[in-house]
Amino acid sequence: MALPPTTPALLEDHARPYFLWWTDCTVAALRRHLEDPSRDLRAYWLGALLREANTRDVWLFTSPDDIRQSWPELRRHLGRTRARWAWLLDIDESSSSTTAAE
Repeated sequence: MALPPTTPALLEDHARPYFLWWTDCTVAALRRHLEDPSRDLRAYWLGALLREANTRDVWLFTSPDDIRQSWPELRRHLGRTRARWAWLLDIDESSSSTTAAE
């Protein structure tokens, strides 16, 4: 059973997510960015989500598999949260590989 979002506004397309405080981006625009064909653009927005959002809100927009798949491009956008996400998702941080640590 998943926890509800920290704010119901995250379920509304027109709402501005609290975690994108530096830009004028709606929930719908974030979803579009996260589905963009450009891996680099997706990684930027996914990194913003993982860096700034409450962890329970992250799962409204992505999945562990999406994060693992984007890891090579994503890791540079995570800043101080990179080690935490690598640990949470069992990603080997010693390489840019997306395979889990043995």
